[in-house]
Amino acid sequence: MYSTPLKALLPAAALLAAATLAHAHGDVAPQAVDTTGLPVTGEDWLTENPYRVEDVGEEVWLKAIEIGASGYTQNCARCHGLEVVSGGLAPDLRFLEAEEYGDEWYVERFRTGYTQNGITKMPGFGDLLGQDAAWAIRTYIETRPDGDQMEEHADELRALRDTLAGYAEDASGADAAALKTRLSEIAEAIDTLSGAPIADSVAFRAANLIDGTPASYKAAAETLTIGLSAAN
Repeated sequence: MYSTPLKALLPAAALLAAATLAHAHGDVAPQAVDTTGLPVTGEDWLTENPYRVEDVGEEVWLKAIEIGASGYTQNCARCHGLEVVSGGLAPDLRFLEAEEYGDEWYVERFRTGYTQNGITKMPGFGDLLGQDAAWAIRTYIETRPDGDQMEEHADELRALRDTLAGYAEDASGADAAALKTRLSEIAEAIDTLSGAPIADSVAFRAANLIDGTPASYKAAAETLTIGLSAAN
């Protein structure tokens, strides 16, 4: 996949931030993030995300995404947009490369914030939220799916959602393996904009929920319903 390099984004991002964030983060009190379940990163700030799937395994990685989603929604979404889709008031963080260069830029801004002409546009979150929360939020940000690719599969995902909802009521004839395989295939076709190897798409989430029980079909159908509604 190809994404816009961070170096190309920074000048435009700085201009956007300076021009439009006067009523953004500066008057918002940061909300604490519960990082229970994540490996403790220590007092010395890292320069690279320690919660990537290749480093900690899928279980911890998914926990980081869950915690990061909550932390992002409470502290970042007002300016950077729900699901990290910027409305133009702040940089679109989905394009921040999932590698050391992008991590260094992210953690510096997270720790110290952003001030322009003596006005706080974004507070420093480092001392208030801590390093574990910082990297959980980073993990959530970098795993956002490419919205255009999601839209390409939206019709099929809606059809699968309806099928799963039917199996939640009557699972006779259901082929759990086939459903899981097809959702996984769709998930693999959806990239991130950051270059992270796995997108936390609704197809990915739904595939991981299916275990052949009616309850799992219901949960997968609900996940697709919520995700597709959010995408619209």
